[in-house]
Amino acid sequence: MNKKISSALISVFYKDGLEPVVRQLQAQGATIYSTGGTQKFIEDLGIEVIPVEALTSYPSILGGRVKTLHPSVFGGILGKRNDAKHVEEMQQYNIPILDLVIVDLYPFEETLATTNEEALIIEKIDIGGPSMIRAAAKNFSDVTVIASKDDYQPLVDLLQQQAGSISLEQRKAFAAKAFQVVANYDIAINNYFNAATPLTVIGAGQQTPLRYGENPHQKAVFFGNLAESFNQLHGKEISYNNLVDIDAAIELIKEFEETTFAIIKHTNVCGIAQREEVIDAWNYALAGDPESAFGGVLVCNKEVDAATAEAINEIFFEVLLAPSFSENALEKLKTKKNRILLQLKSTTTTPVIYKNVVNGTLQQGKDEGNFATWNEAGERQATEAEKQDLLFANIVCKHLKSNAIALVKNGQLIGKGCGQTSRIDALRQAIEKAKQFNFDLAGAVMASDAFFPFNDCVKMGHEAGITAFIQPGGSIRDKDSIEYCKENNLAMVITGMRHFRH
Repeated sequence: MNKKISSALISVFYKDGLEPVVRQLQAQGATIYSTGGTQKFIEDLGIEVIPVEALTSYPSILGGRVKTLHPSVFGGILGKRNDAKHVEEMQQYNIPILDLVIVDLYPFEETLATTNEEALIIEKIDIGGPSMIRAAAKNFSDVTVIASKDDYQPLVDLLQQQAGSISLEQRKAFAAKAFQVVANYDIAINNYFNAATPLTVIGAGQQTPLRYGENPHQKAVFFGNLAESFNQLHGKEISYNNLVDIDAAIELIKEFEETTFAIIKHTNVCGIAQREEVIDAWNYALAGDPESAFGGVLVCNKEVDAATAEAINEIFFEVLLAPSFSENALEKLKTKKNRILLQLKSTTTTPVIYKNVVNGTLQQGKDEGNFATWNEAGERQATEAEKQDLLFANIVCKHLKSNAIALVKNGQLIGKGCGQTSRIDALRQAIEKAKQFNFDLAGAVMASDAFFPFNDCVKMGHEAGITAFIQPGGSIRDKDSIEYCKENNLAMVITGMRHFRH
């Protein structure tokens, strides 16, 4: 059933885009009620407006905290037009019928992004706004609610096309959007107060449709605000698989302060190196596995300069993330139109991980940290050079799919095995990779994401030239691997922290 808009309550924080709405309401002879800054905005347009205070007989009080919380306002929104008792009571108490409610919310999330001052943040927790939106949405059978400026123009279009009326189906659709706006707002406030245990609602927040999911026959949507993490400087639309690898790249690169360049493929690290200069970090990362780097996601924690861009430009890759790019570097990298270039703004990611399983959802905290203890359990202490490589290798291994082995020498990943069903197979894969690209494993170190169930991995690694090992320990047969190290003058560090990744 169509309802003609004869009256409207308008109270918004953002006024941009509001003028066409107000002028359309004026043109169709609707009575307009408003408050504060919105009232002044409408008056400045030369359009007649009735202040809400005329309904409530109360001015805006307590610094604006209380102005619309009154039966004369909420009665006009919630009253059922087809209920004789409601109509009688509204007439008895001089409550006006409100056909349209246009209300947005104080910018809580925007304030949170610009200040840490609690008093300012708290003042941006809207009370009246969500209450009016919920009331209007609840009574969609009689009331049209607009809770976002994104719907201003659609509203104007409908009013113009339908002689100032809105259908029941349209009112219900606006109500659905309104409830979502309020839900997202409440989640943001909850997460401010409960930062350690934030709520994540799948389907809430900003939505970005993707071309498809992991495969072309799967539909996909991203929920969130990518602009908080990076600016896209160039390239095609970011895909589902791109985003999965971008996330893996950000999680990896935030672990390092030293100049580091990494290459990600299917969320696994296939090349990574640390050097003083960015160009050297790139060259050594690529050398670790130039074959797998094809079509990968590249990430660096320093500015990409012209020399590095020139070198990178020689290979095909999907995405490059960096905190900044020199002007000449950007010019060079933009020569391929589909190449995605992202300026990394923040490495902050969601603090919890969700995974759909069976008929529910698993939740866990992020795998933070490198080691819990540093227990030198081998025959000798690791040398300083070995220690630095062990620290690096352990973090790299943490970012490989289990079962995982990482082989590192002089700050460069030279072999890795990942996603294997046995640890010894992961090691075989890692050694084979190192041999494929002619790396000398003499003096290299090995990291394992979980304990060695037997001494076979340590023995195989030693025979290949590895001199130091790092692993979490925890096997009932830890002593077998430790004894082998002691017998062969090898270093072994037990960390007490497993890094499974499935």
